[in-house]
Amino acid sequence: MRVCLGIDPGLARLGYGAVMMTDSGLHALDYGCIETTPAMTFTERLLKIHTDLQERITSICPDFVSIERLFFGKNARTAEYVYQARGVIMLLIAQNNLPVIELTPNNIKRNLTGNGKSKKREIQTAIRDILSLDDIPRPDDTADALAAAVAGLSLYEGG
Repeated sequence: MRVCLGIDPGLARLGYGAVMMTDSGLHALDYGCIETTPAMTFTERLLKIHTDLQERITSICPDFVSIERLFFGKNARTAEYVYQARGVIMLLIAQNNLPVIELTPNNIKRNLTGNGKSKKREIQTAIRDILSLDDIPRPDDTADALAAAVAGLSLYEGG
């Protein structure tokens, strides 16, 4: 048995999804979104991410973390804030002595569907089917985090 906590980094919405691999397959343990609002100060938003994600790590007790690497086209300001949130996430991973695997969006897509250029809907449907969920997890950040966890379980070679 192995548990991976998948994370889709973000400042407004950080998706998380814990997936357990057993002899009988993959099972979603917990998933959702940590949300912050623009009404909060930037430091309050980072603190909320830190506090809420630490609570998830404590309750889930993952064996490792799989986090999606960031890709930004032209919006440098958004990238700056999300990279700072990602720093908080990476610090938490280090503080909890968790191994980490960092995957590009294309790595995750290729792992789930065999195609690194799959559309978001294809990934969401694959996650629903692989984890035998009734519905596609919402919001998108949650499905992306579960996808990171499934791909991480497939690719992680530690322990």
